[in-house]
Amino acid sequence: MNATSVGALLLCRAEPAVVRPAAHLLRERLLLAPAGEGWTVLVPEGKPWLHGDHPVDRVVVSWATALAVGSNWPVLALWWDAGRAGYTLAAGFRRTVGYVWLEDGTPAGEDEAMRTFAARLGLDPVLDLQALEPLTRQDPEADSRGRLRELAAFLTRTGLVLPAGLTPGEPADRLREVARIQPGAEQLEWAGWRDTVRAELDVVEDGPLGPWLRGPKARLLAAAQLTTGVPLVLWAARRRSAGWAFAGALLVTHGVLGLAYDRFRAQE
Repeated sequence: MNATSVGALLLCRAEPAVVRPAAHLLRERLLLAPAGEGWTVLVPEGKPWLHGDHPVDRVVVSWATALAVGSNWPVLALWWDAGRAGYTLAAGFRRTVGYVWLEDGTPAGEDEAMRTFAARLGLDPVLDLQALEPLTRQDPEADSRGRLRELAAFLTRTGLVLPAGLTPGEPADRLREVARIQPGAEQLEWAGWRDTVRAELDVVEDGPLGPWLRGPKARLLAAAQLTTGVPLVLWAARRRSAGWAFAGALLVTHGVLGLAYDRFRAQE
């Protein structure tokens, strides 16, 4: 297989700060870059499909599925090889949906797949689906990679803006070089579980729950849980109430863990 004829892009419908921890867990060398409002693009640095028995579509489907499981944002994998091109959309624990075009642009997917694709991306079931329909029809002037470019152009209405030069169908080496020079681009490499967990905690702390996990509000909440939980445990012991004892113990546990977490993060 010609290495220049195979490639892939992963489009995540989330901001880079949200995608980064999940992408680390793939344990692959990737380039991450912003791709418009609410989108992030991941460009593989390696070519695992050239060194095993799995074709490019199977490799990127496994990556997209791993990224989407446990998250609330979908992942769209675009892939192409010498004879075909296509996409796979992964969203949570639901079954992936995909579409394929042969090298000459001939549609080789099912119309139902395109409808499911539109629904899972929250697109308009009438207007947007009508705009997608040409991709499911014969076009003597189209080829498989041109179909992917049409799909990417359509997704601009959802906020996707691929960086200049980062075009589906381009050789993988060129995509990597283009991705490296993009503003905000990052190189992701597996750095071990400790750094990965720390990065994920940073994302959570920067979110709406952050003030209740670390800082003055978090310490105040933990103290309140201890102040309420300890007397409740003592009262429940005197009354021999297992239910209230459990509730009190739960408050005490949360309070202790909250204070310990705040102190641990402050010392890092």
